[in-house]
Amino acid sequence: MPRATDVVPAPAALRRDGGVVVLGDGARVAADPALRPAARWWRRVSEDAFGLDLAPADPRDDAADVTFVVDAAVPAGGYRLAVGVAGPGSGAAAVRVSAADVAGAHAAAQTLRQLAGPQAFRRAGRAELALPAVTVDDAPRTGWRGVLLDVARHFLPKADVLRFVDLAAAHHLNVLQLHLTDDQGWRIEVERCPRLVEVGAWRRESGVGTWRAERYDGRPHGGFYTRDDLREIVAYARERGVTVVPEIGSPGHVQALLAAYPELAARPGAHEVRTTWGISEDVIDPSDAAVDFFAGVLDEVCEVFDSPFVSLGGDEVPTTAWRERPDIVARAAELGLLGDDGEGDVGRLHGWFLARLADHLREKGRRAVVWDEAFGPDLPRDVVVTCWRGHAVAADALAAGHDVVMAPEQEVYLDHRAADGDDEPVPVGFVRTVADVRAFEPLPAGLLAARPELGGDLPGAVLGAQAQVWSEHLDSARRVDYAAFPRLAAFAEAVWNPAAPGFDARLRTHLARLDAAGVEYRPLDGPRPWQQRPGVAGWPRDLAAEREAAGWAGMGGWVEGRDGAEPGERPSRE
Repeated sequence: MPRATDVVPAPAALRRDGGVVVLGDGARVAADPALRPAARWWRRVSEDAFGLDLAPADPRDDAADVTFVVDAAVPAGGYRLAVGVAGPGSGAAAVRVSAADVAGAHAAAQTLRQLAGPQAFRRAGRAELALPAVTVDDAPRTGWRGVLLDVARHFLPKADVLRFVDLAAAHHLNVLQLHLTDDQGWRIEVERCPRLVEVGAWRRESGVGTWRAERYDGRPHGGFYTRDDLREIVAYARERGVTVVPEIGSPGHVQALLAAYPELAARPGAHEVRTTWGISEDVIDPSDAAVDFFAGVLDEVCEVFDSPFVSLGGDEVPTTAWRERPDIVARAAELGLLGDDGEGDVGRLHGWFLARLADHLREKGRRAVVWDEAFGPDLPRDVVVTCWRGHAVAADALAAGHDVVMAPEQEVYLDHRAADGDDEPVPVGFVRTVADVRAFEPLPAGLLAARPELGGDLPGAVLGAQAQVWSEHLDSARRVDYAAFPRLAAFAEAVWNPAAPGFDARLRTHLARLDAAGVEYRPLDGPRPWQQRPGVAGWPRDLAAEREAAGWAGMGGWVEGRDGAEPGERPSRE
């Protein structure tokens, strides 16, 4: 039997006190100034969904029906919520939110919305705003509860990005990593480099299904966000307790950039925005000019985004083009990357290049984030490492003093197929069911036990975890919905309150909220007919076989030179 108290993610403690509180037209909402953004958001969405006018009140108003108050005793990011019928003349609010910070108030506001039932997730209506009488004490397991949205492979209009922000916030996720640039498209306006969007924001066609099928749609695809668009996205997310972390990738995944500015390429000549998936050998010439170019781009990025973190990418960087050019090899030697005997690796230019950009961000008061291929001796220790190629690299990065965000491909890549059936649309990657994602453990206890050489107390810290929604095969908001939900709800609970029981029953209740919000999620028993893509080839991978070959902690991703692999032979997401 569905219950309004079936909240996802589950609070740490929820007590049902019996009874219902009804907030009528004109109910007064008071908030401490520090918590006002959360209270304002909850008041507005509730007014729209239930057809009410909820009146903002002075924080000192003892007659307010709903109050948001600061309480330093509540854990950071957590909250206490009391919904109960106040006695006549008691001076007590019917709904009281206590939080130490605005992050906790945002989480409380989202829980309040869920308690009000599916109607609260509609944008308009007229209904009774009834809340079950409860007492909730809650706090998150991890600080970084993120989701990556890839808008480079397939562009999503601004309205769809704003909608995705709403859905992330509804599940207590507080970081949206926006993947803005890649081989297949450049999506951010940079005023000093106009050709980035004039040339790099569109491609002449797109691959359909796995790149191995060599099938294309023959239809131009593109789009980009203006600086004002992105400022709007950042502000919209901030009002919902979500930080938008921009990702500007280098020195690989740059073919769209090189189409616009070919003089920056390691391989001379004309370049085209990539029309297929996989990994491109077109990379940046790691020159001083390229460092200056990216520094200028990052200056504008920092003008638009207020996040303390900026991702520099750094994944899947083939070094073939560098090794082909004697002048680049000589530059690596000049920088001391080859060692006195000349036997070092020109591939260290990868870390050197990203280190220069990380230094530039540090001077601007920002902190760089990179994918784990960039981890190595040349990477500054204050750079955050996002670990997608398994758990072993995370242990190494922690031991070297880096903070890490856990994002293992074999666990939380939501573009991977949700089941093993033939009806899964474009079935790529590993099977990752809702139950698999709910069982996600960011840093399994057995990992460090299996690595005694690392010692017990590692200097780095696990900041949290992040799910990924890569869009090679997700060409619309409908396809993003299908891939992300309800598995993103399962991920949200894994990083908020993994010990909570009864997820399956609560999820069934929660699906009605997603229905009301218009989310075209994958049904638990399989895709609807119109969600299938018959005849479009995927590239299924066998998780058990790959784990047997690489070990459960060490697998993941394409690694240059491993088993004779060439670029494209072990693409990260198909």
